[in-house]
Amino acid sequence: MTMITTPATTPAETIASDGSRVPLLVHRPREPRGWLVWAHGGSWQFGSAAQWAPITAALAARSGWAVASVEYRLAPTHRFPAAVLDVLAALEWADARANSLPVVGGDSAGGTIASLAALTRRDAGQPVPPQVLAYPPFDPDCASPSYSAIPGAFPSAADLRAAWRQWLGRDPDAGLGLPATPLRAATLAGLTPVTLVVGEHDPVRDDVRAYACRLRSDRVRTSIATVADAGHADLLRPGSPVLTAVMAALAEPALAAPTGAGPTPPPKPPPGPAARPT
Repeated sequence: MTMITTPATTPAETIASDGSRVPLLVHRPREPRGWLVWAHGGSWQFGSAAQWAPITAALAARSGWAVASVEYRLAPTHRFPAAVLDVLAALEWADARANSLPVVGGDSAGGTIASLAALTRRDAGQPVPPQVLAYPPFDPDCASPSYSAIPGAFPSAADLRAAWRQWLGRDPDAGLGLPATPLRAATLAGLTPVTLVVGEHDPVRDDVRAYACRLRSDRVRTSIATVADAGHADLLRPGSPVLTAVMAALAEPALAAPTGAGPTPPPKPPPGPAARPT
């Protein structure tokens, strides 16, 4: 993809609903196509906006989108839902500067956080951001077959289960009245388009497919790109094909559409089991 413009990179800050400071690292092209709020990976415990700056700056430079990378609070010092509150604050910050509804995204644990921020906005009756998520885990039990399909693949089910426990603590349903994962929501109806990117060798790929299945069952426009020969944390690899797939998602004209009214209230969950995506 052709370089569009070199973005200016500046620090910024906003305040979460619980009064906590939320630092941002902002990459802004001269005439951005839209705003993307990004949550970095790191098992909810590690990473920073500064460490992910090469990735988020590349997203801005090569897609033409302004990117607000969120320095969200990390576990175990700050457990769920602190990181979700921080991404929600960043979305409000971007709302005030955008001509269209911001998109929320993230990689790995950041993708989980981003999905919960979109769900929270829906439940609050606020405009719901589209989601662009790279290999987000969604099952705290890490029980899907993909976790054991490739011996030694990163992350292992045991390590990821431990990371979930560090983030969720003993009472994962304590905050916001929000489920710890969107797979536990009564319905996903009312969400706006979701783009999912995952590698074919990624242990979390069954989680990603399960989310896509639930979204489609609840009639949410959903696309999923499975990247050949890619594993988890691929965005950190030079020449990442997952990064290319994320930029392709941001090229969709519908993502930069003008801001509209708030979402339609979600209907009751459909009866029966969710249909498998085709």
